[in-house]
Amino acid sequence: MPPSHRRVASGANDAGWNTDEVTRALREAVVDLAAIRSNAALLVQRSAPAKVMAVVKADAYGHGLVPVAQAALDGGAAWLGVALLSEALALRAAGITAPVLAWLHGPGEAFDEAIRRDVDVTVSARWSLAEVAAAARAVGRPARVQLKIDSGLGRGGAAAGDWLDLVERARKAEVDGLVVVVGIWSHLAYADAPGHPTIDRQLAAFQHAVAVADSAGLRPQVRHLANSAATLTRPDTHFDLTRPGLALYGLSPVPARADAAALGLSPAMSLHARLVLVKRVPAGHGVSYLHRYTTTRPTTLGLVPLGYADGIPRDASNIGPVLVAGRRRVIAGTVCMDQFVVDLDDDLVTEGDEVMVFGPGRQGEPTVDDWAEILGTISYEIVTRIGPRVERRYLSEPDERGQ
Repeated sequence: MPPSHRRVASGANDAGWNTDEVTRALREAVVDLAAIRSNAALLVQRSAPAKVMAVVKADAYGHGLVPVAQAALDGGAAWLGVALLSEALALRAAGITAPVLAWLHGPGEAFDEAIRRDVDVTVSARWSLAEVAAAARAVGRPARVQLKIDSGLGRGGAAAGDWLDLVERARKAEVDGLVVVVGIWSHLAYADAPGHPTIDRQLAAFQHAVAVADSAGLRPQVRHLANSAATLTRPDTHFDLTRPGLALYGLSPVPARADAAALGLSPAMSLHARLVLVKRVPAGHGVSYLHRYTTTRPTTLGLVPLGYADGIPRDASNIGPVLVAGRRRVIAGTVCMDQFVVDLDDDLVTEGDEVMVFGPGRQGEPTVDDWAEILGTISYEIVTRIGPRVERRYLSEPDERGQ
């Protein structure tokens, strides 16, 4: 561990743990901010001449909102993107002044505070435009808004049939001094399959929506469509901004086509724990709830203080991979709320030894993509579900890696 991150204790405790040694948390997610900066710089390069909006929603995909946002900006990102106004306001409270867009709102949101803090808010419907305009009137300054069109994802954004009405109302609110239409944007459904025909259809629909807005008199500063996958594989979707999320964290948005290393990305998070109990058990010993695992020989079991309350899926029972004592192993039995068990065979291990749940793979540990493939899900879910009981430890410089 780098000296700057050490937590030092002295003496030995009653359990025999040597606390003269440097101590570390029982469970921690190590976040490599140097990797975040490097990934941001690569995405800036791949996006040029478009600028980059680094997506840091959901506590920066579980990596930590404010540290990651600052690292992304240090790496060259020009904007930040979040889902919720509360996330945008947290960035402002931390002193971050870069342009921020928030896009998921409901009636009655704190649009007045967003206006005061220069947060861009997404408008997708007549009601939201009306509420934002009312808030601007009350605050006494125009709101920064970005209009979103549903170009084919079928999720957020104004329907094509409502778009002309929305842009005309937005233009009137702009003339009245209540809003400034900063941007127009949309989101892709199939960007992780770069050749899928929906991408071209959505691109055409988005271009048409921009043309309609232009005919209504709107002159937005930015137009944006590309997520991580499109940023890396479809330069024709870049427009003025790209919106990479997953790639910022060093994970491949197109795993069927290229892994992170092939894309030049560095995974930023690794998940670690310490064994809290090691014991010998006989053959035929049931392990954890429902005895879904039973030992076939005398063996050593290790208890890991991570469970589904911390983000280890219960579905990982008997299949989740970990690295202990230099060997890949599989979770033995049912994942519990706070803990799981690993069968350590006859290897020499002791309490306090490290368990690597996932990491970049440099030490032979499982990667996030390994976990996603084994569980039949996507890498986004693996990192974003790591819970608040797991301490985050931040590495700032490249020479702090190798944890």
